[in-house]
Amino acid sequence: MTIRIYHNPRCSKSRATLALLEERGIEPDIVRYLDDPPSVEEIQSLLTLLDRSPGELARRGEDAWRELGLADADDETILEAMASHPKLIERPIVVNGDRAALGRPPEAVLDIL
Repeated sequence: MTIRIYHNPRCSKSRATLALLEERGIEPDIVRYLDDPPSVEEIQSLLTLLDRSPGELARRGEDAWRELGLADADDETILEAMASHPKLIERPIVVNGDRAALGRPPEAVLDIL
């Protein structure tokens, strides 16, 4: 089974999570989600696997969060914003089959391996 990581190489947590996987002999499928943004449907699927709402997976400190006025937005609006502005997606996300984990801290992904 292929393990996938939604990765931002500029993020220290994302780099640490990737290194953690590689140290265990896992060569994940790396999705550079800033270069190839996931669709609304793909984000929704990730949210289901993570058992989180869009607001729980959003990076609220990003300028786009404030600029788009998402503080009081509904889930659908936040989902669409995340698809249009992938920087709003918290990272890294690791997917292993029908399980997913957010690598914050990186060791959190060990539960799904």
